[in-house]
Amino acid sequence: MTTDTSTVAAENADPHALTLENVERTLDELRPYLMADGGNVEVVEIDGPIVKVRLQGACGSCPSSTMTLKMGIERKLREAIPEVSEVVQVL
Repeated sequence: MTTDTSTVAAENADPHALTLENVERTLDELRPYLMADGGNVEVVEIDGPIVKVRLQGACGSCPSSTMTLKMGIERKLREAIPEVSEVVQVL
């Protein structure tokens, strides 16, 4: 029996590590809610413990976007990936 090393690496990857893959997986849980309101979120950069995102569509111009960013996106990312210290919006 042979084992594909990429499969083993993916299975052994820490789901709580601050990686683009883990950030995207966590954001995928939130995207249906954002899309229901005509928006989305894009990861622009991971700068140390800071995740930089761009709110898209209706979320980009919504008056509640700061609340969505801090109380929704940042909170969920910090719960899933403890290494995240902050999520900031870039334009």
